Amino acid sequence: MNLSEVNWDFNAAGSWPVPIKIVAIAIVAIIVATAGVYFITLDQLTELEQLEAKEQSLKSSFESKQNKAINLPDYREQLKQIEASLGEMIKQMPTKAEVANLLVDISQTGLASGLEFRLFKPGNAVRKDFYSELPISIKVIGKYEELGLFVSGLASLPRIVTVHNVSILPNSKGKSGAKGLAKEKEGELMVMDAVIKTYNEETGVVKKKKGRRR
Repeated sequence: MNLSEVNWDFNAAGSWPVPIKIVAIAIVAIIVATAGVYFITLDQLTELEQLEAKEQSLKSSFESKQNKAINLPDYREQLKQIEASLGEMIKQMPTKAEVANLLVDISQTGLASGLEFRLFKPGNAVRKDFYSELPISIKVIGKYEELGLFVSGLASLPRIVTVHNVSILPNSKGKSGAKGLAKEKEGELMVMDAVIKTYNEETGVVKKKKGRRR
C-alpha cells in the first residue's frame, strides 16, 4: 500500500484502505474515550469519593446512635440514680433559716473538741448553679488530735460541711491565752487555718427544675 496514493481528505474516508480505516477509528476512539474520562468520568469519580466518605460518616453516626439507643434503659436508670443522689444532697443543704443554727453547730463542734477559736468569720455567699456556697474562715488552736476530732465532727454534722485550704503549723509560744498555756503543758499546740464551706439551696432554681419534671 502506497500512502502517497491515498486521498487523505476526511470526506473521502470511505475510500481509504481497510488498515488505515482501522487506525483512524482507533485514534478517534482513543480521543473520544480520553475526552469522556476527562470531562465526565473524573467528576463522577470525585463525586463518588465524596459520597463514599459521607456514607462512612453516616454509618459511624448510625452506629453511635444505635449504641446509645441500645443503652438507653441503662442511661435512664443512671439518670434516676443521679437525680436521687442529688435530691439527697439537696436535703442535706441548710435552708437560709437553718444557716445561723449551722454556724453555731460548727462553733460548738470546735469547742467540744477542745479547740480555742481565734477567728470565725463567715464570708459572702458565692452563687453557683443551683446552690450558694457559704465560706467561713477559721483559725483555731489546739493539739493535733483535737484538730482531728474537730474535722471528724464537722463531717458528722447533719448538713453538708466541707473543709478547704487547710494549713496546720506549730503554735508560736507566748501567743496563746490562759487556756492555751495550760494545754502547752500537756502537749504541743497547733494552729490550723482553714476555710469551712457549707451550701445553701437556691430555692428558685429547684422550683424551676421541679417545673420541668411536670
